[in-house]
Amino acid sequence: MSTAEPSGAIEVAAIEDTSLLAFYRDMNQPERRTFWACAAGWALDGMDFMIYPLVIGTIIAMWKVDPGSAGLAGTVTLLASAVGGWLGGYLADRIGRVRTLQLTILWFSFFSLVCAFVQNFDQLIIARALLGLGFGGEWAAGAVLMGEAIRAQYRGRAVGSVQSGWAVGWGLAVLSQAILFSYLPPELAWRWMFAIGALPALLVFYLRRYVTEPEIAAATRVKQAASGDRPALWEIFSGPILKTTILASLMVTGCQGGYYAITFWVPRFLTVERKLSVVSSTGYLSALIIGSFAGYLVGAWLADRIGRRNLFLTFSLGAIAIVILYTQLQLTNEMLWLLGFPLGFFASGYFSGVGAFLTELFPTRLRGSGQGFCYNFGRGIGALFPFLVGSLSTSTTLANAIAIFAVAAYGVFFIAAFALPETRGRVLHADA
Repeated sequence: MSTAEPSGAIEVAAIEDTSLLAFYRDMNQPERRTFWACAAGWALDGMDFMIYPLVIGTIIAMWKVDPGSAGLAGTVTLLASAVGGWLGGYLADRIGRVRTLQLTILWFSFFSLVCAFVQNFDQLIIARALLGLGFGGEWAAGAVLMGEAIRAQYRGRAVGSVQSGWAVGWGLAVLSQAILFSYLPPELAWRWMFAIGALPALLVFYLRRYVTEPEIAAATRVKQAASGDRPALWEIFSGPILKTTILASLMVTGCQGGYYAITFWVPRFLTVERKLSVVSSTGYLSALIIGSFAGYLVGAWLADRIGRRNLFLTFSLGAIAIVILYTQLQLTNEMLWLLGFPLGFFASGYFSGVGAFLTELFPTRLRGSGQGFCYNFGRGIGALFPFLVGSLSTSTTLANAIAIFAVAAYGVFFIAAFALPETRGRVLHADA
């Protein structure tokens, strides 16, 4: 069942069953295969990215790197992912979502392995930058693939549930850290962490065998080939789509900047300012990760229940409040552990609505380019936050630096989300 807006320009599907798992019960086999492939890809993507924040303390000590420079390596990875996401999204519009996903997974897996063999910090920065190109492209291709493969009435929950794979990947990275740093010397353990980051390459075998291209994407490319009207790389910056591109880019800048200001530096905050060892901090990070996973699932449900915009507005305000509590109050370690759950919940849950929202904002011919650019532009600017937090922490406490940049970012997130339209239930169509 679907209804059209008065103008007839936008078709909206009725969302009759708003339970979290309704989408999965109603999936056919190709949809389920796509769901699990994208969820696994996002989990392994998250594991690859979160490895560096977890070993940053070891690298600082081993190579005598200052915090600002250490944060720069994270920033470079994210800046490269911004470029990779835009190009990966454009490539997905040209050669297909599934093929682009395969190529980008192989790319970032290979360069994670390269990180395990670098001999100095400069080489690590270069390797992380190259990894970032594939890291950004993987999200762009995977998010569009999921958004198009799932029916409109389930899109928010399905894409949001895939997003929860990031918390699983984060958990795998923390578990790897706890095991490797318990049994190996730090100067060897961090290299094995990066070597484990090459595992996503195995997912390509599954993608090649079981996952197919969404029908509307394939139909659109057939029309484009017949007419000779291929989308241009810069087309998202022209005509009426320009306003959407700008506002969506600002919105994602805010949500990414806040997230990275927190998650990149919290492991360091726990070990330096709270005086926890690498291994003993695992329990505190576990509370954060469990909260993050719960946030993704609740956010996925709310994306279809209350709409994308309301999800963003609610969670941005919640994130501001909990960041201030976590970093600015003189809390016992027990209270800090308890607050880890709501911190992870509000700092992550809104991402569940982002993929579906961006998919619904752009026409099929420009969806890869538009979604890839906006998400990864936000990631690129948000990439400055690890560096800025690290730099500011040399003149104030790390807790203050995290709070300042996280609150500013979530403010931008709230304002931009408020200015964009609601897209819940929007039906996607093939176009030329």
